[in-house]
Amino acid sequence: MTTTPASDAPAEIDLEREGDIAADFIEGLLDIADIDGDLTLDVRQGRAYVSVESDDASLESISHPDTVQALQELTRLAVQSETGAFSRLILDIGGSRDVRRRQLEKLVDAASAKLDDGASQASLPAMSSYERKLVHDITAERGLVSESYGEGPDRHTVIRRA
Repeated sequence: MTTTPASDAPAEIDLEREGDIAADFIEGLLDIADIDGDLTLDVRQGRAYVSVESDDASLESISHPDTVQALQELTRLAVQSETGAFSRLILDIGGSRDVRRRQLEKLVDAASAKLDDGASQASLPAMSSYERKLVHDITAERGLVSESYGEGPDRHTVIRRA
């Protein structure tokens, strides 16, 4: 008899449900704040992904990276309250995730320059687990090695040559 290892990854249907719950929660928040926005739901790399876009400047007040991170955590808690399961949902408001990725790419490039100048390693500032994941992806794309160190809000990434 052949057995298949159990996967901890949620099924796509579960992730779609997470996205629906998150979208309802975000729509409620936008209504309360009287902010216009169009929501798009997707499943990417084993995560529900909710994006909020607008043609006007109404999202500027909530698209700062710290605000997006806080809203993402509130949304994850709303999803968890509804489903009883931990959520790894990603929330993007007004393209803030793309902006943050470009900022992280610049940080990795600056760290790489330090390595080029002879440093054995370069430390980046503390950041969220999602941002550290992006840094790990970016460093791998550039042929570098990265590891996370520290605990809680002090957890940061160190970059080295492969």
